[in-house]
Parts: sequence; structure tokens; C-alpha cells
Amino acid sequence: MSSRPVSGRAVSGRAVGAAEVLARPVRTAPRAGAARPAGARARAGRGRPYVLLSAAMSVDGRLDDAGPERLLLSSPEDFDRVDAVRASCDALLVGAGTLRKDDPRLLVGDLRRRAARVSHGRPADPLKVTVTASPWLDPELRFWHCGGEKVVFTVDAGVEPLRETLGALAEVVGVGPELDWARVLDALGRRGVGRLMVEGGSSVHTQLLALDLADELQVAVAPLLVGQAGAPRLVGTGAFPGGPGARMRLLGARVAGDAVVLRYAPKERVG
Repeated sequence: MSSRPVSGRAVSGRAVGAAEVLARPVRTAPRAGAARPAGARARAGRGRPYVLLSAAMSVDGRLDDAGPERLLLSSPEDFDRVDAVRASCDALLVGAGTLRKDDPRLLVGDLRRRAARVSHGRPADPLKVTVTASPWLDPELRFWHCGGEKVVFTVDAGVEPLRETLGALAEVVGVGPELDWARVLDALGRRGVGRLMVEGGSSVHTQLLALDLADELQVAVAPLLVGQAGAPRLVGTGAFPGGPGARMRLLGARVAGDAVVLRYAPKERVG
């Protein structure tokens, strides 16, 4: 960052610079593991969940580099923030492409957050969810062998092959002849999921944003420049609501180590 002064605004008789404003934490969710407010409890089971998209990207908008190993974009402080957001959710979703490539465990790591969830009558780990139009998923992935319940949403033709492959590792649910996100969210709502965290990948984020099904987008911007043509972007090509000129409402911003976390409301667009 530049060393020159940043103009600030007066708050309670003192000047506050832009960096200090960004450094202030912004509440993204109820306290991890705490009982959800009445409105959230009422929503769970009666309608679709609140859909929160979460990602970390480089300054040039890449989720990873083009190499075989995962590029770690988040700072330790941001990894802890993500863990807290996970702990606040009822379910965690990742697309099958990301599942095959990265094999994430999708767990709440902090022991205090896990204990807080249990103390409020919730499982230590949220429900784990993946979606796929293909009947091929490796049953040896770590995803299946840790944490609590898992569910796979797929096209009707993929139900029986996946049930045969996965057995008791996960419940497999068909959502029609094509992958239907509305049916996925409706089914999760009926299961009592009031808050859903979606952790990628690019195709999943693109689809949910284009269909106007995402309630919140949280993006951690890391101070890296990937610069590789084959590296995945935060989102791909899509016909997004309102067109290129529609501006999402900014919900908040904060510093997390050397990253900046931005929160947007995709359904609240102007312009």
C-alpha cells in the first residue's frame, strides 16, 4: 500500500482513515454455534435456505493457478473466518468438479466452535452436500469419510449408479432429468437447512448467480497475481440479472491478515 496519508472522515471527534474503516470487523452471521434467531428458525424447513457463496481469489480474479496442486490464497486469519462462517451454517455445498479436483473435507475445524454447535443441539459438523450431473464420484475421497451426514443431488439417470457406487456413504437424491437448482434448494429447505454455505467451484457460483439464487457473496481478495490463462475464475460467462451495469449492494468489508474480505448482496442490484 502507498505510504501517503489517506483522507478520512470524522467519527466522534477524530479522523478515521480508509484502512481503519476496512479493518473493522463486519458481522457476517450469528455467533458461531449460537442458537439461530427466530426468523432463521422459522425459515428453515418452510422455504429455501439463505444461500451464501464463499470464495477466495487473487487480485486478477483467479480461484487457483493452472498447476496440479491447490494454490492457497487465503491468509491464516481468513481461514479462521471461513471456519467461523461454516460453523454458523446448517449445510456446506461444493460442486462435484471441485470435489474431484481438491477433495475438501468440509469440516468445522475449531474445537470450541464444534462444542458450541453441539451445546445448542446441532451436529458438530454441518450437513455436507455435493451436486453432479455425472454418475461418477470416487468413493475413496476424504469428503465421504469424515464429518456427519452427506447428500448428493444428481439427475434422475444418475441416482442408481451413484447409489451403487457410494452405498451407505451418502444419500443420493434425484432432482429431475437435468440438474435443477431450484429443486436442490427446495429439498434442502425441507430438511431444515436455513443457511447454506456454497464453497465453489466457479461453475456452481456462476449458475447460482445467473439464476439469482444467491443471497450473499463473500469474496476474500488475496494479494497475488496468478496471470495464467488456464486458471479458474471466480465466475464464468453468464447472463447475470440486470446485465453488466447492475451494481450489487456492498454489505461490508474487512481486513483478514493480508487479504480483504468483501460481502455483497447479489439480489440487491441497482443500475
